[in-house]
Amino acid sequence: MVASVAVLTEPTLVLNKHWVPLSVCSVRRALSLVCRDMARIIAPENFSVHDFRSWADLSAAVASGEPVIRTVSLRIRVPEIIQLVACERFIRPRVVFCRRNLYRRDRNTCQYCGRRYPSEELSIDHVVPRALGGKSSWENCVVACTRCNTRKGNRSLEEAKMKLLRKPSEPQWKAAYAFHFGRTKASWEHFVSEAYWTVELEE
Repeated sequence: MVASVAVLTEPTLVLNKHWVPLSVCSVRRALSLVCRDMARIIAPENFSVHDFRSWADLSAAVASGEPVIRTVSLRIRVPEIIQLVACERFIRPRVVFCRRNLYRRDRNTCQYCGRRYPSEELSIDHVVPRALGGKSSWENCVVACTRCNTRKGNRSLEEAKMKLLRKPSEPQWKAAYAFHFGRTKASWEHFVSEAYWTVELEE
């Protein structure tokens, strides 16, 4: 089997047997699971399910310019989604507390003035300042623009005479929080998009 290192390290979305996203693995790992009959490949255009042989039989449908893996006699389309055959596990984990997920929770919107900004123009504000015993947590951190963060400074909301748009809280898990990929594949959208996994924030 011949393929560039770049193709083999491309991300593949992994679903459990109930079509729920679990993780992301490399194309190399995905093909290994399929060849060992531990997973099936999902065709993104119609969600049909394929073992390695039936997927290889679709080689004639590989579009010109589409990345492929070549064998002596086959051109195999790179799998973008696989489904584990036996895995039923799906435990909704707690969302990791980090800058990226705080920005996602608050939708890149300053929680004081309500304006939306690019990530590089935002910062994280501790509602109760650390100097006053405030902790770095979902309940005490919000996204703030530079202007509002500077205005509040190292003071409490009461001292700064400022109000939050909403009370900060830990977001409920959704697939978009779980996967840290830089480029989302269009074929994944049905499973991991914000629209599919919409969870309204508590007001």
